[in-house]
Parts: sequence; C-alpha cells; structure tokens
Amino acid sequence: MTKYSVLDLSPIPNGSTASQSFANSADIAKRAEELGFHRFWMAEHHNMPGIGSAATSVLLGHIGANTSTIRIGSGGVMLPNHAPLVIAEQFGTLASLYGDRIDLGLGRAPGTDGVTAQALRRYLTSGVDTFPNDVLELQTYFKPALPDQKVRAVPGAGLNIPLWILGSSLYGAQLAAHLGLPYAFASHFAPTDLMQAIQIYRDRFQPSEQLDKPYVMVAMNLMGADTKEQADLIATSQMQGVLAMARGEPVQLPAPVEGFADTLSAQERMIISRFTTCIAQGNHDDVKAAIEAFQQKTGADEIIFTAQIYDHSARLRSFEVAAEALGIIPA
Repeated sequence: MTKYSVLDLSPIPNGSTASQSFANSADIAKRAEELGFHRFWMAEHHNMPGIGSAATSVLLGHIGANTSTIRIGSGGVMLPNHAPLVIAEQFGTLASLYGDRIDLGLGRAPGTDGVTAQALRRYLTSGVDTFPNDVLELQTYFKPALPDQKVRAVPGAGLNIPLWILGSSLYGAQLAAHLGLPYAFASHFAPTDLMQAIQIYRDRFQPSEQLDKPYVMVAMNLMGADTKEQADLIATSQMQGVLAMARGEPVQLPAPVEGFADTLSAQERMIISRFTTCIAQGNHDDVKAAIEAFQQKTGADEIIFTAQIYDHSARLRSFEVAAEALGIIPA
C-alpha cells in the first residue's frame, strides 16, 4: 500500500518572520500526524528569504517536541556542506530524544547558489566528488562502535538511523541502488529524469543490511482547496516565487494574486512548468485524480507532498484535502 508524507520547507510568507514560520511548521506537523501521514521531512536550503529550514536538524528538534508518532527527518541534509561526523552527532541526538522515528535523507547538491556554497564550505575541494565516501563514512558512525575505534559519534553509535539517498538526476538513483538504500526523487521541481531514474534504481538495486528490496519515494506539489478556483489562486504564490528565483532575486513567499496566471509570457510559463508537471491542484476530486495518476505512472512506494502556500490556514486545508482524497480521513 502506498504511503503518503509531507515535505516542509518552513516557508516564510512575505511580511512574516522565521519565528512565525517555525510555529507554522510545528502546526503542520501536528496536523499531518493527526491526519495519518507517514513522515514529516524538512529540507536544507540556504540564502533563500522564503525558506526557513536552513538549520534542518535544529528545526527537526522543534518538530519532534511537538509530535509523538509521525516519522520525522531530512529531505534532505546536503551532506557536502557538512562533516559526516557532525551529521551523525546531530541525528544521533535527534534519535536519542525521539526514538526510532528519525530518518536521514541525504543530498549531494549545496542547496543554494555557488557563492553561498563557498561561504558554507570555505574550501570547495570536497563536495559532490566525495559524496559516496561521505555516505559510507556516515553509515559507519551509526553502527555499534568497535573496541579500538578512534572516532565515535556520541550520541549516534549503534542507533542505525535509516539513510536515504535523494536525487533529481540519474546519479542519485545509481548510488542508492549500489548502496541498497531507499531512494527519493525530487520530482516536485526536477521532473525530467523521473521515470528513467526510477527504472535505473529498480534495475540495479543491490540488497543491503538496511533494505532488502527497492523502495521509491516521489515528490509532488500540492495545491488543494475546497474549490478549483481557490486552488488556482493559492498556486500563484509559488509561481511568483519561482519566477523571482529564476531572475536571481529570491523573495519571501508572495501573497496570491488574482489572474496572475493570465499575465504570464510563454517563457515564464516554461520556467514554471517544472513545478506543475508533478502537482495535485484543485478540489477534492482533482487532487484525488492527480495523485492516483501519479502513483499509477511511477508505481512509487511513497508520495511526499510539499505545499508552498502563502496563507497558513490554506496550507493546513491543502493537506486536509489530500488526506480526504486519499481516504486517510473521511471527507
């Protein structure tokens, strides 16, 4: 049976603050738990005024304190920005606080622009080229420490926190298959290689201690509302944000604008199209049909939804509409 989950970027609406964003994220997580969603993940991004989840592990501590049963984790931590030992300690701390409901999803992109990546890492002598070795090193820190082991993750050693490989290209699929790890594809913003990546992962998968058969998660944008018109309106916030990012001028998440879609040029529509290829937008029936079609197309074991919606109550309602459409809760 397909599982359904939530990916949260802790969006900061225009005129709001990170503090309010964090309170909203906790509220979304609590509601997702009540609605029966399987996981609540947060993603590492940097130097983006509209995204508050840069310090992902710190924010997950806040989410853990406000939930009790839903799995929580990263979707993902951009491992080249960090020493593997530091991430092992951070997620070992989370697992020590909140038990075996912690996931550690790993990406190899910086989660930002080149200049900011330089500020994060200082020296770009490592990064994407060392990503596979960094993943292997991280795995060793979660295994029981050996008697003569010089460097240990404290806490972390022996906790066997499940790792995931995240990707938006074919590389992540190949690595996840080789290591025998679950694979999550970022189809909510990079859908081009989705089907090829899934096929490569499934064809080349090698069983591991963590996983005996392939496990695929795919990401989907969610713009659910009680009416199609309401859904189309709230979707204009993400459209504006995407165009601002394309101009190299990222902004806080803009308020929705009536008729905005009608003003777009052909080039602007093409830029936005990456974010509308894998999307469930509309009322209860529209959302249900889109999710079912996406699941049938991908055969995914799990679908994770992200909703970049300006108004907090509308964002909550969007996840409720999805839960109703999926039969997780009664409509």
